[in-house]
Amino acid sequence: MRHSYLKLLALLFSTILYAQTGHIMQGVGSVNMSMGGAATGQPLDISGALQWNPAAVSVFDENILKFDIGLFFSSPELSSTVPEFDDMGQPTGNFFSGTTEDDKGVSPMPSLAMVWGKPDSKHTFGASAFGISGFGVTFPESMTNPINMPQSEGGFGRIESNYMLLQIGLTWAYELSDQFSVGIQPNLNWASLELMPNPTANPTAAGYPSTNNASAIGFGGQFGLYFDSGSGFKAGVAYKTSQSFKKFKFDNTYLDGSTDKNRFRMDYPAIFSVGLGYSEGDFDLAVDYRLVNYENTKGFSNTGWTQTASVAGFGWDNISIISAGVQYKGVDKLPIRFGYTYSTNPINSDVAFFNIPATAIIKNAYQIGFGYEANDRVTLNGVFHYGTSNGETSGQILNPMFIEMYPPYGAIPGSEVAYDMTTSMIMVGLNYTFIAKEVEQD
Repeated sequence: MRHSYLKLLALLFSTILYAQTGHIMQGVGSVNMSMGGAATGQPLDISGALQWNPAAVSVFDENILKFDIGLFFSSPELSSTVPEFDDMGQPTGNFFSGTTEDDKGVSPMPSLAMVWGKPDSKHTFGASAFGISGFGVTFPESMTNPINMPQSEGGFGRIESNYMLLQIGLTWAYELSDQFSVGIQPNLNWASLELMPNPTANPTAAGYPSTNNASAIGFGGQFGLYFDSGSGFKAGVAYKTSQSFKKFKFDNTYLDGSTDKNRFRMDYPAIFSVGLGYSEGDFDLAVDYRLVNYENTKGFSNTGWTQTASVAGFGWDNISIISAGVQYKGVDKLPIRFGYTYSTNPINSDVAFFNIPATAIIKNAYQIGFGYEANDRVTLNGVFHYGTSNGETSGQILNPMFIEMYPPYGAIPGSEVAYDMTTSMIMVGLNYTFIAKEVEQD
């Protein structure tokens, strides 16, 4: 029963996220997203602070509840090219190429956060339920795109993936002084993964199998330090440990009706964040730098084929992320925000083929947002996001049967697989502050 409740909560708060930076969401909530995700050294709202620097929640002295809901749209495209051969197995010099568009549609993105503290206390507490990671594509079977041709014709048929990660965090921050705060946040994680076909399973004469939607529980933590000079300059540093998961347990079904089981472990990478902030008059400025350690993360560090021709892992490189934002408060009760996020690509050309189910890689993301302070208790926020991969991620089509001739992964000469995408999102949020009633003195 407890697992069922957790699964229901996960489905509500992380329904098929399309991640922006690697498979990581660039920000959480409408305010943090509108600032490009920058919050490590400039906590403008509780969601951004809880996500990127637990020590930064010490700036909030009231009891605050925040809820956001967004609608996310994406348009991935998958292209492939293979050489044609004659009846003798000799190349004809002609090529067969095609493109398939994703048809998954819109994805909801909710988030929930709460912080409570008192002005005269050095302690601040927080709780959050965020969908922090995910990817998902649906490329229909096609007779005009080699990679999506039926498995009986040498393709993969319909390619579908659904991955989501819900993180529940409990945060405690402590003010060491008027300028320095420290924070800690243990995390409970729930992840779900579905792959069609399942490349982590052993293929048979019937090809690779489809699989069920498997889930796994994970644990990790986050630590942070926050500094506020009191004269406008602020800084923060935080480290989110690798979130360690149990293995996904897949029940596989092959095209010939046979069944099998396999397991695959995929952790969430460690993230180091450092941020600077500056506030003066009507302006708040923020910039963050993050290093995401994929190269030491289970499921991402390994790559290539196993001895049974299943895929060992995604083979991602570490990435760097730069988030920057500015908030202008010159319009009464209507703050305006602009944000930008830049991310390097974790997928190099050698392993592009292994990453067809996880194509949601965005290099440049642009955001514009606003707030409306309805009264002392209620603030409404909104953001519009647009992201682009800034070109295709591409590489050769790989086949384990070709490894001896074309090591290390068996690249097919003259072949190519490529994918790119754009994303857009509209998100709105409600920020509610619980203000204590003043007691009149006799």
